Amino acid sequence: MATTAQTPAPRAAKRIPMDSTRKTALVAGVFYLITFVSIPTLALYGPVKDHRDWILGSGSHTGLLVGGFLEVIVALAGIGTAVTLYPVVKRQNGGAALGFVAARVLEAGMIFTGVVSLLSLVTLRQDLGAAAGANAAALVTVGASHVAIYNWTFLLSQSLMPAINALLLGSLLYRSRLVPRIIPIMGLVGGPLLIIAVFATLFGQHSSLTGLAVVPVIPVAAWEFSLGVWLVVKGFRPCPITAEIAAEADGLHRVPERQPAPTPAR
Repeated sequence: MATTAQTPAPRAAKRIPMDSTRKTALVAGVFYLITFVSIPTLALYGPVKDHRDWILGSGSHTGLLVGGFLEVIVALAGIGTAVTLYPVVKRQNGGAALGFVAARVLEAGMIFTGVVSLLSLVTLRQDLGAAAGANAAALVTVGASHVAIYNWTFLLSQSLMPAINALLLGSLLYRSRLVPRIIPIMGLVGGPLLIIAVFATLFGQHSSLTGLAVVPVIPVAAWEFSLGVWLVVKGFRPCPITAEIAAEADGLHRVPERQPAPTPAR
């Protein structure tokens, strides 16, 4: 009786290991996407900004705490984007790459300042807001001043600094071709427009820019979001920088050839 030979089951294909540049792109892209988690703060901070006597109330302040937590995450993620990308983009221009890191750190510091100004309102509300004999007018004034501090730090940290970051990192990515050029172009176009809008606000023209102030925010936000998505999904495009990194990695992992032993002199 003939026996049929059993075909061995195919082995599972081995997963190709992720190289260093792909890991860098993935981590940087994730950090960029994380920076968008603070969008809900626009609604979470509404009760504090819209009601000057919020500090005198006794309702829930969970929304304020959640908003502060989200902004802390954004600040740390912003630093993460710069620290992760620095070893790569410094190969294009070390000064601009270092400036990008410094701008991100400065942005994070101002974000923390704004968060502290709002979180301190929670403490004042708990300790003094409902206390007997509290000076209501003074507390309302203090609350308004803390909100004003947050508004100005938000303008400088989360409006001005992203525009500067777009110019610094956008120029590096445009020249290096690490990503499709249409992505940094959005930042290079939106960055100057956003800077103009911020300085117009500083000089008291905010009322006349009510409808136009959000226009330059759109390309800057689109630049950061599209960069994050591209880095997560595609990674860096092949270019001289990635070839240089690959060549250095290949040289480090290559086993040096054994040199023949010298012939002893007779």
